[in-house]
Amino acid sequence: MNTNLEQSGLHKNGSGTDKAPIRFASRVWLQRIALGLSFITVFLLFAFPILKLIALSFVHKTGTGLGVYFDLLNEARTWKTVESTLIIISGSTLVSLILGIGIAWLIAYSNLSHKVWLHLIVMLSFIIPSYVVTLAWTSFTGVQGPIADFLHLFSSELKPWSMYSYGGIIWVMGIHHYPLVYLLTVGVLRRIPRELEWASRSGGAGKWTTFRTITLPLAMPGIASGGLLAFLASLDNFGIPAFLGIPANITVLSTLIYEQVVGFGPSAFARSSALAVLLGVIAVIGTWIQWLVQRSYRSSETSYEDMKPRFQLGKRKWLWTGIVWLFLAVITFLPLVSMLMYSLKKAYGLPFGWDNTTADHYRFVLWENTKAHHAIGNSFILSFVTLIVCLILGTAFAYYRLRRPTLLVKSMDLVISLPYALPGIVFGLAMIFTWMEPIPGWNPGVYGSMAILFIAYVIRFMTLQVRSSITAFLQVDASSVEAARISGAGWSSVWRKILFPLTIPGVLAGALLVFLSALTELTVSSLLWSSGSETIGVVIFNFEQAGSTNYSTALSCVIVALIMVFMFLLQAVNNWTARRKGGVL
Repeated sequence: MNTNLEQSGLHKNGSGTDKAPIRFASRVWLQRIALGLSFITVFLLFAFPILKLIALSFVHKTGTGLGVYFDLLNEARTWKTVESTLIIISGSTLVSLILGIGIAWLIAYSNLSHKVWLHLIVMLSFIIPSYVVTLAWTSFTGVQGPIADFLHLFSSELKPWSMYSYGGIIWVMGIHHYPLVYLLTVGVLRRIPRELEWASRSGGAGKWTTFRTITLPLAMPGIASGGLLAFLASLDNFGIPAFLGIPANITVLSTLIYEQVVGFGPSAFARSSALAVLLGVIAVIGTWIQWLVQRSYRSSETSYEDMKPRFQLGKRKWLWTGIVWLFLAVITFLPLVSMLMYSLKKAYGLPFGWDNTTADHYRFVLWENTKAHHAIGNSFILSFVTLIVCLILGTAFAYYRLRRPTLLVKSMDLVISLPYALPGIVFGLAMIFTWMEPIPGWNPGVYGSMAILFIAYVIRFMTLQVRSSITAFLQVDASSVEAARISGAGWSSVWRKILFPLTIPGVLAGALLVFLSALTELTVSSLLWSSGSETIGVVIFNFEQAGSTNYSTALSCVIVALIMVFMFLLQAVNNWTARRKGGVL
């Protein structure tokens, strides 16, 4: 019966005009199936490891329940670790807020000279890996460093401030994360309508009153967002507390989780899972506080950034410019120079001089040491492959996210962002639990190989490419795409002639960010590496733990040189973008 109807229908419409709706319906169903499979894949790769980690935290030797949590909460060390964690992240966030807001105000509002270079120097503090910043500051403030030599000019009894302390950890974290506060605050300050500030000044309010009653409340959403990022970055940071805290017996949650995992005790995985959940709870509480702060302040931003100075420094311009440059040099360049000097010394304890310098440490880490040599190769291979995968998949998803913003697609976007939002030590732990045995009884051999690092990098850094590509696509005028489609251009022509040329700067900027993040990564790698799959960060960490500071500083200097190259590449991409848009740098 059905066959006859189909045959009669086809016979009646011999021209095949009724096939078009059938083909359209088939295409719609295929798209839905593909979208459903994509969501399942994204869920299994990005969300399932996190859910598995949470589930494992409820597995106790007495059965399933809250036993692990009760055991941890009954231990004095857990509460001491939580206390240390809160002290350090609160203190470092406060340092980041003070520095970030101050420098953002000077760059956004004043007529300081060379603002473009100042911006690059500020961002350099964050782009350099935290473990390299730590080594730079220990070289700068060490007993053989420039600070000690300067103090000895006044008295041989004076000693520099030890970085191996709560204060040292807070300071290094604060100066490493303050660019996050700066970046979000400077944009908000430039979008505040200057008419509101003029009205306040015209009403008789002074500069400080205007700042306190107008500028600060309107900038608070950006300040709160920057403060939250600094808070979460401090909570996530493993390198600084590992390099400075472990030698001083200062334990935070990230280093305690690391100790539990590498210890391989009878309940190490369950305990580390519970600690990871506790770390996540602190992150959620911080996010909730930031939401409350943002909610209590209103926003009156304009749609464009006002780049013109609002505060003239007058005769003090060069004085303030010199102070800012000196401050940034002290917290950024001098520690790096100290680290370079340390890496060139023949041995620890020798004064720096021509007779005591050598390049042997660089030759050792670059050519003679097999692990260091392989680590550099591994990091570049992992970073490049991660870049390619994220560039293709992340850009494709970003385009689909804007073209079809359905609830399912938005949910995929949220799931993709989860691994990067979580502390790295938590995500690394989730990857271990997932890939040791993805299906009960089946071990694919991923854990313990370089493959797990590749999978982890792609999952963790995919959202960086997605966000950058979405921003790039939003800059394209939709009318130009529609005009091309109406004119009969296919999607391949639209991509080749319109989308690709207009979005390539932003897309490449995201790809370089992915590459740089993967190249210098330590937190996730510290849990997932195995013999033969060491990365640059892991080798530097191992050198430092073994007391081979000359080697760790030498390899760190190589990393800084590479980062400087990539910073110039990013700036070149930004300059290219500005020229294409007719903007002014």
